[in-house]
Formats: sequence, C-alpha cells, structure tokens
Amino acid sequence: MPDLDDLPRYRPDKSYQWNYDHAPEPVPIEVPEVPGRWDFLGLRVGSPLGVAAGPLLNARWLLYYAQLGFDVLVYKTVRSTARPCYPLPNLVPVACDQLRGDEEAVEEAERMRGSWAVSFGMPSQPPELWRRDVAWARKQLPPGKVLCVSVVGTQTPGGSIDQLAQDYAQVALWAVEAGAQVVEANFSCPNVNTADGQLYRSPELSAQVAQAIRRAIGPEVPLVLKIGHVEQDHLARELVQALSGTVQALAMTNSVAARVKARDGSWHFQGQKRGICGRATFAASLEQLRRFARAVQEQGSPLRLIGVGGVHSARQVQAYLAAGAHGVHLATAAMVDPAVAVRIRRGWPAAARQKQA
Repeated sequence: MPDLDDLPRYRPDKSYQWNYDHAPEPVPIEVPEVPGRWDFLGLRVGSPLGVAAGPLLNARWLLYYAQLGFDVLVYKTVRSTARPCYPLPNLVPVACDQLRGDEEAVEEAERMRGSWAVSFGMPSQPPELWRRDVAWARKQLPPGKVLCVSVVGTQTPGGSIDQLAQDYAQVALWAVEAGAQVVEANFSCPNVNTADGQLYRSPELSAQVAQAIRRAIGPEVPLVLKIGHVEQDHLARELVQALSGTVQALAMTNSVAARVKARDGSWHFQGQKRGICGRATFAASLEQLRRFARAVQEQGSPLRLIGVGGVHSARQVQAYLAAGAHGVHLATAAMVDPAVAVRIRRGWPAAARQKQA
C-alpha cells in the first residue's frame, strides 16, 4: 500500500503541458465508505465528494483521482478550439486569511500554505483530442463514479451573445456524444476578461446561454453552471429565478479574485486580478452557498447546489452539506494532497459525532 503522503501530484514548477503529459497511474488505495445513500443529480454515487474542474487535465488524471475516493470527476474545461495555457507561473502561493471578496490585493507566500492564485486562462486541447479522451475515460470509469465534463464557449472578436451561446452548445453536445453523464458549463473565470468569464453576473444572459445548451443536449442530461463569487442577495435570487427549469445545479464558488503582490514588491500577472483558490475561500464560499440556499427555499426552486471552495476536512464537507449542498467538490486540496478524499472519509465518523454533540 503506498504512503498517502508520497502520492504523485500536480507539479506547479512544471508547465501545464508537462503535467498533462505526465499524468500518474492509478494506485491501489483502501478507500473507506461514507455512510448513507448518495446520488449526484439522480446518478448513484458512493459519496458527495467530487473533484472540481481544474485538476483533471485528461482521462489518466481523472482515473487516478477516481481511485482515491472521489466519486464525481469533472474533466477540466474544454473548448471548440485549441487554446494554450498561460505561461508559468500558473499557481502562486499566497499568504492571506479568509477572504471577503473586497480585497484589492494579496501577498505572495514563500511556500504553499493552503491557498494560491490560479492563472491558467481556461486552456483546451483540440476538440478531436479531448473528445477521444473523454470517450476513453467513460469506458474506463468504474460503476458508482460520474463523469462530468466542464465546457466553455469561446468568444470571437466582435461576436454576439448568440454566437457565444451556440459555441457553448456545440461543445456541450460534443461532450455528451463523447460520454459525459453531466455537463458543467463554466460561466465564471476571473483570469479572462471576455464575456465567457463573467456570464454569471447577468441572470438574463446566463439564462439565454443555458437554454441554448439545454436545447443542444436535450432534456435528460443534467446541466450544472459553475459561477463565481456572488455577495448580493438580489443577484442570487435573480439567478435562481432565471435558471430554474433549465439547469439542474449551480456549482460555487469559482475562486475570489484579487491582485497578487510578489515578494520583491512587483506585481504578478502584470497587476491583473487572478482567482484565489484554496483554504482562504472557505468562509466566503460557504456563506455564498447559504445565500443561494435561502433563495432556492424562498422560490421553491428544484435547483441543487454544489459546494466548492476551501474544503480539506470532513468537518468542512459536512458544513457545506448542512448549509444545503447537494455535493461538495475539491480542487486545490486535491492538487496539493491527492489523498485528501481518503483522509476525509477516514474522518467522517468523528466529524459526524462532533456535529451531533
């Protein structure tokens, strides 16, 4: 049995392509069961634990994490055309407490302390490559695991919202044809300035694009929207109202944006904001999920909510579930510690007892 502290993991010091090409092989790990019966949007799973879009660069990365206690595997965001990753650094450790969302900047840390600034820019392999890869992943994935594919539309210069919506729809259809059981449309990316990264700020446009995706993939395939940081109650209510009936779930939160000041006093990323992910986002993300849970309850909406942000323990998973989450997905913690789901499962009984006490 391999040492949990010595499992292969994503290498921040290497390029995105290097990590894509050097995916680890699955490892034999004893994975404890999570008590209870669980499903993900009607699909039977062994736990509420998933990997958010980000760490699963290809099918081999996906199968690696599938053996490590994760039951919902979200294939990293794909496009209708190839796009390269931003240059290194893609992951810059930051030193900050719990973020509120109004911070202008955060400081670079000497080493990883649980949070980092993410700068990938939603890269994608060519469609002919990722479609084959998704199909192979679906064939290899064992029962009780769900394959979700994250998709994003690509805005052309001068392109309309209709063009963007149709591009989202095309990529979503390709994902389903390749074997995706669930589609997650990425409506939020703080690392790009185009409409595809800020759709969630407009309930009207979000609904328009979501409806185009729904028409393309049909009524049976569950559709999830990934949204960014929402602090306003009225925006949460408007999004729930606009998307109920078209979308099955909202996944939140796709980071908290801030500028990153380097240790030498200069600015990383030319002073542009980047998404801060990891432990520093837990409080803001949990509060956002509660905000949306209130809106869902007030409107009697069937929307499910997926908690994302800052999770690294069984206690935090259960906090999300208690707040109204249908599932809980991890990214940063899974990249830093591939065995985190095993540790969460081991700590589940103790966390449940603490909650009851």
